[in-house]
Amino acid sequence: MATLADIRRRIASVKNTQQITRAMQAVAASKLRRVQARAEAARPYADRMADVLVEVASRVTSYQHPFLIERPVKKRLLILVSSDRGLAGGLNVNAFRVALSYIRQGDVGLDTIGRKGRDYFRRLGVPILAEVSQIGDRPQLKDILPAITVARDEYLEGNVDEVALLYTHFASVSRLEPTIKVLIPVRVPERKQEGLRIDYVYEPEAEEVLSQLLPRYVEAQVYAAVLDNLASFYAAQMVAMRNATDNAGELIEDLTLLRNKVRQATITKELSEIVGGAEALTAG
Repeated sequence: MATLADIRRRIASVKNTQQITRAMQAVAASKLRRVQARAEAARPYADRMADVLVEVASRVTSYQHPFLIERPVKKRLLILVSSDRGLAGGLNVNAFRVALSYIRQGDVGLDTIGRKGRDYFRRLGVPILAEVSQIGDRPQLKDILPAITVARDEYLEGNVDEVALLYTHFASVSRLEPTIKVLIPVRVPERKQEGLRIDYVYEPEAEEVLSQLLPRYVEAQVYAAVLDNLASFYAAQMVAMRNATDNAGELIEDLTLLRNKVRQATITKELSEIVGGAEALTAG
């Protein structure tokens, strides 16, 4: 049985761990609010870009941009968005399961954003064409642009026939959903039938506008996914640290009870020895 000193040391150690997990929970909650605010601020830009894309695409009839042409899929490229750090429960593991399912469909290469995804699939021997990591808590588009550029060039050169995007969507703190969608070829959203249609005059021509807009649209989709995944990371970390704090509290209660039992047993033993010694002296 552990001694009283050992139990006291363990209680002190668990209390220190509990303080760390409680602090990490508070930090994750604070960063989650900031990331959500950034995602909300970027949403009007993405929505407006989608509206402009729908409008311009509807004006172009004869011109077909390579990003709009669907071709038989022989080889795929998956852009996998994961976190750079751990301590986030099953966030990355769930995304990796979906990625493995996609990879088993056939010839698939990887383009990773985030250290965890890069390290995991590198150990499995999956070919990684490009990787970006250590993008921090406030990623900018320029930080992830190299990975997007490689995926875009691979499609334009005909090396891959489909580019998909996998990330963890933040639905709520309790609902983090691994989401996979086709990024290229671009599937233009359906036009909303609202009010009168304005007849715009384009300068340069609508075809040129579409050629410039489609790559920016792809970049905006990936950047939004990175922000969404970052929000999911902090939500998962907040929940994981809250669970760890609660578990530490339960462990402290159990150790405290054990400490009291050991102390009581020690006192009882000492009293028994004293009484036994006194009786021996009296009998002698």
